[in-house]
Amino acid sequence: MSNRAKKIFLGLTVIVPFVIYCVVYYIPIFKNAPFKLPDFVSVQYSWGVNDTLENHYNSLTGEYQYISSRDSVIKKKFFLNDDNVIYLHSKARELGLWNFPDTLGEKSLTSKQIPRYVIQFNYKNKSKRVVIYENFDGNPKLVGAEVGVRKALEETINMAERRSGK
Repeated sequence: MSNRAKKIFLGLTVIVPFVIYCVVYYIPIFKNAPFKLPDFVSVQYSWGVNDTLENHYNSLTGEYQYISSRDSVIKKKFFLNDDNVIYLHSKARELGLWNFPDTLGEKSLTSKQIPRYVIQFNYKNKSKRVVIYENFDGNPKLVGAEVGVRKALEETINMAERRSGK
C-alpha cells in the first residue's frame, strides 16, 4: 500500500467518522440550548448589604441606581448596546451561569453587613436568577466563575454609563 493510500484510508476510517459523530452529537445540543442570544430580553443586576438591595441596574428600562461614596442615591438612565448584550451573554455562557445553583452562600445570621448580589438574565421563555452572598466559600471553580460574571456585569454597566455621558 502506498503512502498516499495509507493517508486516505486513515482519513476515511478515523477522521470522517469522528467528524460525523461530532455533528450528530452536538447539533441537537446547540438547537435545544435553553438560553439563546436571539431570545435575550434583559439583564437585571442588584447588589447591597442589607435586605433591601439599594443598588440596581435593569437593561430593559435602562434604570440605574446606586449609593455614592457620600451616601447619596444617584439615579441615571442608559441602555446597553448590542455589543454589550453579546458580550454579557457570551461571558455568562462561557462561565457556566446557566449551571449555577439558584443561591451561592448563605444569609448570615450574625452579620447583616455581608454583601449580596442578585443576577437575573431574562429570555423570552426562561430566566436564570442567581443570588450570591459574598461569604460563599464553596467550590473554587464556582467562586471564580461567579466573580467573573459579576466583574463582567459591573464593567459593562460602567462602560455603558461612561458612554452615555450622563
